[in-house]
Amino acid sequence: MARGFFLIVLFALTALPAVAGERVIFATDWKAQAEHGGFYQAVAKGFYEARGLDVEIRQGGPGVNIPQLMGAGAIDFGMGSSSFMPLNMLREGIKTKAVMAVFQKSPEILMTHPRDDIHSLADMKGRPILLADASIGAVFVWLKARYGFEDAQVRKYTFNMAPFLANSTAIQQGYLTSEPFMYERETGEKPKIYLYADNGYPSYANLVMVNTQVIERKPEIVQAFVDATIEGWRDYLHGDPTPGNALIQRDNPEMSAAIIAQAIEKMNTYGIVESGDTQTFGIGAMSAARWSEFFNVMRESGIYPPDMDVHGAYTLQFIGAKPE
Repeated sequence: MARGFFLIVLFALTALPAVAGERVIFATDWKAQAEHGGFYQAVAKGFYEARGLDVEIRQGGPGVNIPQLMGAGAIDFGMGSSSFMPLNMLREGIKTKAVMAVFQKSPEILMTHPRDDIHSLADMKGRPILLADASIGAVFVWLKARYGFEDAQVRKYTFNMAPFLANSTAIQQGYLTSEPFMYERETGEKPKIYLYADNGYPSYANLVMVNTQVIERKPEIVQAFVDATIEGWRDYLHGDPTPGNALIQRDNPEMSAAIIAQAIEKMNTYGIVESGDTQTFGIGAMSAARWSEFFNVMRESGIYPPDMDVHGAYTLQFIGAKPE
């Protein structure tokens, strides 16, 4: 009797999550959308809860500044839109590290109307390009370093597609899952898409960033969040995304079923989440080599100081990545 009771208690203890009832606020970089689907799926399907986490997703938007929130200690978990974000925070002394990269490929693109005179990014050298302010100090730095693009090519993009639609020779920045869909809806034809990542752009995207004190003091919390997020993304992309989509549309009613469906299809088709190192190390993988590749280009372009240590911007301890 005593031995049976002991075994029941032992089984109950081993079945408990590594953490219990830990409150986590995760702030995203924009309004709820399919590009956040795996996080919402993990909430909807109870993957975070099963690991002892009480996760609240706070959607971003035009007035939400993730580095500012993390620097002020308002949140411990936040989304980084690109490899620039954790590096910029490191440069500013904000104690935060990237712990996983959901997107192996940045979904950033340049796009054109259907035309016969442009077949690659290199063909765009010297031509006017509509770019948002945020891109000028980020991906455009890489375009200048790799293809010899010049500042004189830049034209202002204000997220209004009317100037692009009215000019058949225009080139415009975009997001793989956004502007091309809008273009096709307006014109009835597909634009030509040039994904930076498929042309060597080494930035990660959709990064999970965590306060370094949490990493040091409560690594089990971080591990539980990473593991549940991986499960959420796998289920969202390859299972039934309906539960996650319901939460996305609750937070952002502007996300129609059609917009979400085409975004999921593009993430799968282009290998945005699953490609590169994920084939060996799983969703969320990062590598020291790739971080260094990105950092070295930006440092040589004057974005970061020569003595800055890229290793301070990330940690590989929570994901199945290549060793340091």
